Amino acid sequence: MTQEKALLILKTGANVFLTGEPGSGKTHTINEYAAYLRDRGIEPAVTASTGIAATHIGGMTIHSWSGIGIKKKLTKYDLNKIAKSGYITKRVRRAKVLIIDEVSMLLPETLSMVDAVCREIKKNYEPFGGIQVVLVGDFFQLPPIICASHRGASALRKETEDNNQTPLIEESVGRFAYDSSAWTRTNPIVCYLTEQYRQDDKNYLAVLSAIRRNVFNDDHLNSIKARKIKIQVAPERAPKLFSHNIDVDRVNNEMLAKLSGESRAFEMFSQGAKPLVASLKKNCLSPETLELKIGGAVMFTKNNLKEGFVNGTLGVVDGFDKNGGQPIIKTRNGRRIKVLPMEWKMEENGKIRARITQLPLRLAWAITVHKSQGMSLDEAVMDLSDVFEFGQGYVALSRVRRFSGLHLLGWNERAFQVDPEVLAKDESFRQASSDAETMFRGS
Repeated sequence: MTQEKALLILKTGANVFLTGEPGSGKTHTINEYAAYLRDRGIEPAVTASTGIAATHIGGMTIHSWSGIGIKKKLTKYDLNKIAKSGYITKRVRRAKVLIIDEVSMLLPETLSMVDAVCREIKKNYEPFGGIQVVLVGDFFQLPPIICASHRGASALRKETEDNNQTPLIEESVGRFAYDSSAWTRTNPIVCYLTEQYRQDDKNYLAVLSAIRRNVFNDDHLNSIKARKIKIQVAPERAPKLFSHNIDVDRVNNEMLAKLSGESRAFEMFSQGAKPLVASLKKNCLSPETLELKIGGAVMFTKNNLKEGFVNGTLGVVDGFDKNGGQPIIKTRNGRRIKVLPMEWKMEENGKIRARITQLPLRLAWAITVHKSQGMSLDEAVMDLSDVFEFGQGYVALSRVRRFSGLHLLGWNERAFQVDPEVLAKDESFRQASSDAETMFRGS
């Protein structure tokens, strides 16, 4: 399906699941729809499953928006408390359109809790209280993180019974948002975007598609092998992607220490309630203390089209401003940008409840695969030897635009595998999207 057709379907007010391969323009389509709504005086609720994803789209987490926070269960007491919160009630009541980005990383019970909150506050027992719901994401990418505290349904039921509380939502065992009863009731129209705007290398795109469709074979592997290099010859200016934070921190610290010259530290400023500030810090790609030297490889962590950078733009520290001391970054295309601090903030009813201020930069010799999701990179050095999750290798590989920008240090078998369950589900999504195109043909 084209972006134009998906946009037409969104404009009908129907609930939609917008999906497609990395680089197919999901975020662009959502931005176009949001602009369309704002032109008509409707402010969409723009949310995402994680803080990092929320920064990409200029929104907030769905957990904060709905008031469920870090809850893993929702009792009647919890629901009543949320429904009595003035700022949450006002926000949900005025919502006509709810956008949830990176829905692939949302647990099914979380989606059902948001549905319950919307229905309770709206006093409307249609799915999500009658709000148009736009779910955005790709289940082939990173799945929800299930921590040790996330136990099975029986354990959750026992805990709540022991506390004389009855959970309002008891989902069947399932890992993905589409397993949620709320997803089923919402019955979204599937819009599967099929155009490609990131990769401009047909051979590379064929390898990525082979991984996605589980037809990766020896020919594809031979193409991958041709991009294998040793660490000694890795291009220094290319960001390195690892599956674990410990490798990222080690590489960035080692590379910074190798540079001669004076080191300058830039501290993050914060304001607001401690729990909210802590949440902002956790989900901000810029560190609390940013240490820079001339020659340091950096990556922008926020969008500012006016100044000429977006989240993921790469550059090098070219110097420091003589007056204010701000770093001057030379981007890959030769543009020199004096970088000023920017804000990450959490708003409630137009009031800022917490904010952090820092330079929109981070060291970029290395980043984790998880933090690379949503980025487009001209080149990258990757070590996929310790990939441990379905989709992790696919996410890393799909960040790069073409084969010439891929430099592989190593890989394991899991790096080219996708979740069998998602593979089967994807076929039904493709068919549903095709059916939707037929239904809306001529619209």
